[in-house]
Order: sequence, then C-alpha cells, then structure tokens
Amino acid sequence: MSQSYNRGLIEDFGRWKEFSAGMWAWIFHKFTGWMLIGYLFTHIAVLSTAIGAASGDPGLIAAESDVYTSTIQGLEELFIVRMLEVGLLAVAVFHILNGLRLLMVDLGVGLDSQDKSFYASLILTGVITVASVPTFLSGVGF
Repeated sequence: MSQSYNRGLIEDFGRWKEFSAGMWAWIFHKFTGWMLIGYLFTHIAVLSTAIGAASGDPGLIAAESDVYTSTIQGLEELFIVRMLEVGLLAVAVFHILNGLRLLMVDLGVGLDSQDKSFYASLILTGVITVASVPTFLSGVGF
C-alpha cells in the first residue's frame, strides 16, 4: 500500500522560508527569463512604432527629424527609462551567470558547491549592476 505525503496547504505562503538556494535559483532564473521575453516584445513594439526610419533616407536621419531618432531620444531623456535599463542589465546578467552555473552543474563541475555558486552569481550581478549605474545615468536630467 502506498503512503500519502502531506504537502501542506496550497495557501501556506510561509513555506518560502524553507526554500533552499537551489529553489531560489530556479525561481529567479524563471523570473528573469520571463522578464527578458517581456522586454523583447516591448522592445519590438516600441521600435515598430518608429519604423519610418527603416527607409534609410539619409536626409531624415541627418536632420534627426525621423520618428525613430526622436522616439529613442525622447525615451533616453526619461529617468525612469534609464532606471529600467539598469534593471534590464541586472536581469540579463543574473540570467547569464545562472545559466553558466547551470551548465557547469549539468557537466558535473562544482556539484558540491551549487549554493556557493548561486550566491556568487547574485553578488557578481549586484557588483556589475552597481558599477554600471553611473554609465546609465550619465546625461539624464533629474
């Protein structure tokens, strides 16, 4: 006879405290993947509104009066867009680093230190993101 396993209530949100580093790595990897997919579709939607520049008319591009150039310049002047770009960098860097960590685990490298490599990817993501903030915010008016 099989034994049943008590998984607890579905509404038991206190179980997140019991998650190990591997579970958090899985959650963050899925979240960042969905964020990158969302960004891709948003990016395509924004750029498709400025499709007039695709004609490649040198006169429009030189005068910087085409829709594409004005759209991009208008977005780049907004502080919130610059902060969203910093967030995009953080999401992309973590997804890349965690993907490399998963590749190493799949190859059998570092199986004993999966938790440490996850924390290292988090710390390295934070360092890269914080170091890039001045670059992203240069030239933006507050």
